[in-house]
Amino acid sequence: METIHTVAWMKQGAREARAQERILGLVPTMGALHEGHLSLIREAKKRCSPVVVSIFINPKQFGPSEDLAKYPRPIERDRAMLEEIGIDYLFAPSAEEMYPAGFRTTVVVEGLSDRLEGRSRPGHFRGVATVVLKLFEIVQPRLSFFGRKDAQQVRIIRQMVHDLELDPEIVVCPIAREPDGLAISSRNVYLNAAERQAATVLRRSLEGVREEVAGGERNVSRLLGNLSEVIKRQAGVRLDYAEIVDAETFEPVISLCKNCYVLVAALVGATRLIDNALIEEEPTSFRVTI
Repeated sequence: METIHTVAWMKQGAREARAQERILGLVPTMGALHEGHLSLIREAKKRCSPVVVSIFINPKQFGPSEDLAKYPRPIERDRAMLEEIGIDYLFAPSAEEMYPAGFRTTVVVEGLSDRLEGRSRPGHFRGVATVVLKLFEIVQPRLSFFGRKDAQQVRIIRQMVHDLELDPEIVVCPIAREPDGLAISSRNVYLNAAERQAATVLRRSLEGVREEVAGGERNVSRLLGNLSEVIKRQAGVRLDYAEIVDAETFEPVISLCKNCYVLVAALVGATRLIDNALIEEEPTSFRVTI
């Protein structure tokens, strides 16, 4: 594994791979690697060579009251994990390398970035879109891999790729979960033992939606009311939002009639977690994937 810290060096390595007509894959991360990241990397290794994993804690996607300063930075542990799994390049630039003095350009995907996560975290998706576009330009991957846990982020990136006619194919991989169902997240390390147990309510609330849909419920208001009630009954958890939205527009829906996401965000103690389920329309029913 080669570790690269500069944009110029990463561009050179990527150019050499493309000159050899190799299928270059990119897995963007902010480090503090866990099984969710590793599942993306394994999928990238199946489909690409070389594989580039970026580790960059992007300051532009953190709000003023968010956890940039305390965001975990176990770089040596991350490097060892990447060595073991066998990637080709680790791209780990500094903030000064990615955003040199005088940097002024940002990317905004209108209509998708100002709701749900965007409403709760103003400016977050502007920072995400900006850094992902930079990574795409630096690495120029054939495929780039993202997890479905960040469903709104993935939808925004896909829209950016479409609108700007970018080359990477966006590959969306399933949500990686702990044995008890909690979606794996770098922020889970902030939870104490009681909070860690309470956090499983997000998965349980989505399981309730799956059971109700399987039983024939199609009314979104009832589905959301029951989901919200499950979360509100859990001590130590405060619901931020729960919505069922069209999978393309991310506009709220009234009844299940097309592919949708069930999106939920909550504060568990002081830690903000998100989760979702995908509802897919089938000829005579709906399939719910958590």
